[in-house]
Amino acid sequence: MAELNMIKLSVGSESVESLNEFQERRLATAGGLWHDTRMIPRRRRELLEGGSIYWVIKGLVQARQPLEDIEERVDDSGRSYARLVLRPGLVRVVPRPQRPFQGWRYLTAAQAPADLGESGDSLAEAPPEMLAELRELGLL
Repeated sequence: MAELNMIKLSVGSESVESLNEFQERRLATAGGLWHDTRMIPRRRRELLEGGSIYWVIKGLVQARQPLEDIEERVDDSGRSYARLVLRPGLVRVVPRPQRPFQGWRYLTAAQAPADLGESGDSLAEAPPEMLAELRELGLL
């Protein structure tokens, strides 16, 4: 697992499934997946050594997605921004509550929730809210 990752709110997503559907449409129409953000990560090299972006959906960290590249770009008004190039496919993680924040944050491997498969495949179909509550109670 990478030592450094990112965490970001998935604004507008209702569920992991809705994020996945949006990304499938973009992949089919644009031929790639990306997320643009104003702030350019200074620790680009570390993030690209196997790092992922962890998606917060409805107040819970619920999935991660491996980063393929981070491109520095300039918009039509001359402002720099970062294009986070994403590998297709979301990996569900053990949900945990996350308060809202703006932009993105770095997330170390020690802070990152485990992949759901690592906690038992039988939990993969459980509602994320229930999994988050079980985690808060120390049962996951």
